[in-house]
Amino acid sequence: MRYAYLGPAGTFTEAALLGVEGAREAERLPVSSVPVALAAVRSGEVDAAMVPIENSVEGGVTATLDAVATGSELRIVREALVPISFVLVAPPGTALADVRAVSTHSHAWAQVRGWADEHLPGVDYVPASSTAAAALALLPGGPGHEEPGRSAGFDAAVCSPVVVEQHPELEVLAEDIGDNGAAVTRFVLVARPETPLPRRTGADRTTLVVPLWEDRAGALMEILEQFATRGVNLSRIESRPTGNFLGEYFFSVDVDGHILDARVADALEGLRRVCPSTRFLGSYPRADHKVATVARHHSDGAFREAEAWVAALQRGADHGPRTPPAPEVAGSA
Repeated sequence: MRYAYLGPAGTFTEAALLGVEGAREAERLPVSSVPVALAAVRSGEVDAAMVPIENSVEGGVTATLDAVATGSELRIVREALVPISFVLVAPPGTALADVRAVSTHSHAWAQVRGWADEHLPGVDYVPASSTAAAALALLPGGPGHEEPGRSAGFDAAVCSPVVVEQHPELEVLAEDIGDNGAAVTRFVLVARPETPLPRRTGADRTTLVVPLWEDRAGALMEILEQFATRGVNLSRIESRPTGNFLGEYFFSVDVDGHILDARVADALEGLRRVCPSTRFLGSYPRADHKVATVARHHSDGAFREAEAWVAALQRGADHGPRTPPAPEVAGSA
């Protein structure tokens, strides 16, 4: 197996990937962005890619939501939850009072803004493609340096403690600087569409992309009704612009359950009727093993019983007496 992930080494994404069985022994390809990682999957350069999709503080990762919604179809086959902890690092000899500019990924910066406002008031923020990339740019000869020792354009970086373990030459100026100590990021392993779906476990998640096909009153309600009337819980729904026209959106949706669950399959059939361009991204085990609460009348058995009842009625209709055609009305065309 060959995997891509948002690099460089030491990112939270790599930590999520290393939790996949066999990934430590497999070939791992660090890439610069989520679209590049997914492009490598689509082209066949790698078998799968690990990318972030949701953060408990910042919500959906827009780069991932947009990249899986367009282009050739992909399949999510696994998810992972990684607790997020941040440290502030700098080149040796740097003091906290020396820091005037800090670099990190935008999602990481949003999670340490409170700490930064308190301890580094007025500090400038420099965006980076990943937390690890920001930290490595501080090293002599690292990314962002035109020559060893040349300034990276910032004094410190926010990154994972794993980066410091891999590069002890970095000096830690502050530890555990996240504003929310319970922050977690959800990552998904994305493969090509022919990859077999994981088996149903009873604690599963299904991810969909649902375009808002018509901008009119009730259009969103028509989508939501497909789930509500079948007892399918939506654990996440986010709107994203398609990029085609102002006001044109799609919805990225997570539902509790597997496509092999009768209630989920029936909901998708209804959704497909009202929105034929719905995209199925996969059904896979939840990383938190949370089992969905399902009412009796939404259980698989209830769906089977209802289907059998209707089928029996239809068989009776097929074998019943034929209704004669209505007589023609005089003067009709």
